[in-house]
Amino acid sequence: MSQESQETNITHQQMLDLIQQLNDYSYAYHVKDTPIVPDAEYDRLYRQLQTIEADHSDWIQADSPTQRVGEKPDNGFANVAHTVPMLSLDNAFDNESLADFDQRIRKLLGADGQITYCCEPKLDGLAISLRYEEGRLVRGVTRGDGLSGEDITSNIKTLYSIPLTLRTQTPPTVLEVRGEIYMPKDGFEKLNKLAVEKGDKAFVNPRNAAAGSLRQLDPKITASRPLVMCAYSIGYVEGWEQPESHYSGLLQLSEWGFRTNDLMQKVEGAEGCIEYYEMLNKQRADLSYDIDGIVYKVDRISLQNQLGFIARAPRWAIARKFPAQEEMTQVLGIDFQVGRTGAITPVARLEPVFVGGVTVSNATLHNKDEIARLGVRVNDYVIIHRAGDVIPKVVQVVVEKRPENAFEVVFPSTCPICNSDVEQVEGEAIIRCTGGLVCGAQLKESLKHFVSRKAMDIDGLGDKLIEQLVDLEMVKTPVDIFTLHEKKKALLEMERMGQKSVEKLLSSIENAKKTQFNRFIYALGIREVGEATARALTSYFNELEDLMVANQETLIEVEDVGPIVAQHVRMFFDQEANRETVDGLLSVGVIWERNQQASLDELPLSGKVYVVTGSLNQFSRDQVKDKLLALGAKVSSSVSTKTDCLVAGEKAGSKLTKAQSLNIQIIDEAGVISLFHQHGAL
Repeated sequence: MSQESQETNITHQQMLDLIQQLNDYSYAYHVKDTPIVPDAEYDRLYRQLQTIEADHSDWIQADSPTQRVGEKPDNGFANVAHTVPMLSLDNAFDNESLADFDQRIRKLLGADGQITYCCEPKLDGLAISLRYEEGRLVRGVTRGDGLSGEDITSNIKTLYSIPLTLRTQTPPTVLEVRGEIYMPKDGFEKLNKLAVEKGDKAFVNPRNAAAGSLRQLDPKITASRPLVMCAYSIGYVEGWEQPESHYSGLLQLSEWGFRTNDLMQKVEGAEGCIEYYEMLNKQRADLSYDIDGIVYKVDRISLQNQLGFIARAPRWAIARKFPAQEEMTQVLGIDFQVGRTGAITPVARLEPVFVGGVTVSNATLHNKDEIARLGVRVNDYVIIHRAGDVIPKVVQVVVEKRPENAFEVVFPSTCPICNSDVEQVEGEAIIRCTGGLVCGAQLKESLKHFVSRKAMDIDGLGDKLIEQLVDLEMVKTPVDIFTLHEKKKALLEMERMGQKSVEKLLSSIENAKKTQFNRFIYALGIREVGEATARALTSYFNELEDLMVANQETLIEVEDVGPIVAQHVRMFFDQEANRETVDGLLSVGVIWERNQQASLDELPLSGKVYVVTGSLNQFSRDQVKDKLLALGAKVSSSVSTKTDCLVAGEKAGSKLTKAQSLNIQIIDEAGVISLFHQHGAL
């Protein structure tokens, strides 16, 4: 036997090492519920092994992961054999391989027309098989190695999404239901927050949390965890004629009391499968639960039976993976960035890695506590997570790959920008530079905030230009922005600043002098004072002078202003430099209409909570939010029982689904425009 693969350029021993590596990863993921590498890394190595074995079939080993379904579980629970094996699925990674799957199905069936497929989101949780006898739940078993699993009946009975008895008077004699138990994102976040508060170790991801929760020996612990079960297929059946359609079978399960996924659809052919993939991929980040792909199944049960199985998977189904949301990379160094309020934030400088659709080279580590929680060191290998537009973050250190030259993170004793002393307020995890606007970084970030669209909205004064103006000492305070017309010659000498650009900039600055009271307060950059708080403050006080002299007791009377915000407001106006800035802005002509803004109680949508989601055509979501706030409404980012109305644009996703389940009022873009007309907001 040749010991060198010409096709794959790998030795037989290297292949054996690769098998061992994959088996180690599989054991950690399926048996110990402690994954040590992202799914994308495992998939990549698995495909590499498949290629080697395709080139050298005589090299295939009995313990290769390509020759087995899964791993045997630990001995914590009794082992139970599955009546019908719970096999894994083959994967399609692109449109071409999905089209190949469809072509293979049609060839095996000798079909000329299109095949109907049932498409379902692939939930990222733990597979389970539930056995019902005469309509009563008698056993719940994990997938295990696909042939047998762990009996966790006591634990799964604590899940309210699993019916203890079927909602029917004529149940099957025996019914086995397959499904996925998962943990919704909001429940996962609350669970981890509680764990951190107790000093316990946080879970890496919702899948890890769900698996760990189900395998507790004390069912009371499982009962305390926010777990959900979603049915996705029917296994063994006695005394009931199963519907000819897989999709219809799931609808029947729904009638019997099981949760099924409301995003499942029937489609025609490979083209329909691809369209479904594109639709769901756009919604993925907004879903209330994690999914890592889509499962496509031939819908007709008779065709499934005709197609049958291969050694480890059904021929009639395939999983299509989404672009990886987690990847492994190395921490090359730690930089410290200074923000607008002086907060010094550690940022991991990474070996660039493609994850979540973009190349990531930096990820925030937030503060000292987060670094300690993760146990991250410079030169460590870490797992990076990025979903949708979410900022990339480090979620786990791969301790098994820690190099000998890894060393602990040391926080600076002085500001890395201005060398001022740093301080850490008791009870806060953040360290701050004490330099204030003396610190160039704080000054730049403060000015960027000041000119931003939701603040003074000065068009043409972008981040790079602000940094240049500060570096050239042409702008040292927000007041200096409104005196730039006196420095027109210097502006014209700057890079990429021609006559037209300068005139446009100066015109935008002049126009920005006429603003709104709430925008002005927001632009000042007072800690913890966002758009909604600025609007509440200016609605309560009406006059700037009243706000500047208000004591903490008076400030707390303002809606949504608590003791901490009140303290920050009072401290801001107590500083002489800040009062001078405010006076300077007024002296250069910044104005707004005084005494014209109604109190929040007098506004038509006062006390109402709105959520805006989906794609809008005539307005941006921010514009709709601004108008709702102007009418007195509160605008939230998530739907809850406190929500009064959801403004749903196109492709509204999970927020629309949740609003419907809570019977919350839902209006479309035309409806919200009508609302604005009704109250004179347009």
